[in-house]
Parts: sequence; C-alpha cells; structure tokens
Amino acid sequence: MTELILVGTDGSETAALAVTEAAGLAANLDAKLLILTAFPSLADTKLGEHARDMPAPKHWRSAQRAEAEKVLTTAVDSLGQSAISVETIAQEGDPAEAILRVAEKRQADIIVVGNKGMAGVKRFLLGSVPNKVAHHAPCSVFIVRTT
Repeated sequence: MTELILVGTDGSETAALAVTEAAGLAANLDAKLLILTAFPSLADTKLGEHARDMPAPKHWRSAQRAEAEKVLTTAVDSLGQSAISVETIAQEGDPAEAILRVAEKRQADIIVVGNKGMAGVKRFLLGSVPNKVAHHAPCSVFIVRTT
C-alpha cells in the first residue's frame, strides 16, 4: 500500500508540473503528499568577490529558508482545495541529497521529480537531480516528462 509520496520542487514551471502529477497520484492512491524544496547551504555557495556584501551567516540562512518557504507555499496553493493530505518541508543542502535523505527518513513509497536536466552533456558531466534520485532512491521513482 502506498502511504507517502515525496515530490521535489524548486519553484520552476517544470517542478510545478511534477507537483501536479504527484498530487494526482496521491489522490488516486489515497496517499499523503510531502512537498520538499532545498535551499543552498552557505558552504555550497560560491561567494567570490561578493563575499564582503553577504549578510551574516545566520541572516543569510534565514533569508534562504524564507525563500524556500515561499516556494512551498506556492506549490501548495497551486493544488487548490485538494482533498489530499499535504505536508511541506524545506531542507538545507543539495536538492538530490535532500530528497534522498528525506525519502529514507520518512520511508517514502514513491518519489516524484520532473525530468528537467536529464539530457545532454550537463547530465553526463555534472549529473542532475532526477538522474541522481533515480539511481540512488530507496523506493520507486516517478519521473514526470516536463519538456
């Protein structure tokens, strides 16, 4: 029985399609939907010449978390008056690693991601969120064709 569907979003149009598909899947399977977004840690940010203009780490993290919460609010609002149970979570760090970590911890039954970033040299050299999730997930992965 499918109890928890985890979907990752970054607020993009393609991620919004993944959220919509995940919500439909959750409704059809009578499952809970967990919407996740990730925000960069200060350690992962390339500061370069802008380092002196950066706010203190505590304020920077708060600002990043606030932006992540806006992404989650928009995702939930896009579902309208859905009858499904929805929960949101913002995680600091790499998006793919955050999805995998939460899927493991929460024992997700299905992970839903969009296919953006799955093709070309960039995927081969750098990897991508859907590619990394598909290869390392502790459960089934549903990749939504968005392009």
